[in-house]
Amino acid sequence: MTGKRILAAVDGSAYSDRVLDKAIEFARVFGGEVLLVYCHKKYPKLLGQPYLDQAISAIMNKTEKVFEPYLAKLRDSGVPFAELAVEEPAGTMLVTVADNEKCEMIIMGSRGKSDLEGLIIGSVTHKVLHLAKCPVLVVK
Repeated sequence: MTGKRILAAVDGSAYSDRVLDKAIEFARVFGGEVLLVYCHKKYPKLLGQPYLDQAISAIMNKTEKVFEPYLAKLRDSGVPFAELAVEEPAGTMLVTVADNEKCEMIIMGSRGKSDLEGLIIGSVTHKVLHLAKCPVLVVK
């Protein structure tokens, strides 16, 4: 690695705590930057006002709550970082973000907080492993 970005995919699960620990470790060793990424629910398309604004506000509030502990840990670590929230589907969006942001590695949990999809060895993880052009570190 040449000190570029390390994408750390988080979702508020216990796996995400370990993901961030590894991302900080790699960033320190290689002089890199952590790109903290959270994929939130899709914004509803069929709601009118004011319900659309309320739904978007609820999604953004949840996103902020998920980010909060990770951002605090990153600030305390002294490692350079950036944060990015994107809409689902996580499996393809994580790969797209990694490509667009020129990340040299994706670090993610073997399972997350997805519903039934998460019962199958982490379908998001499985998809990222197949689509990513960069190395993917899966944390248990």
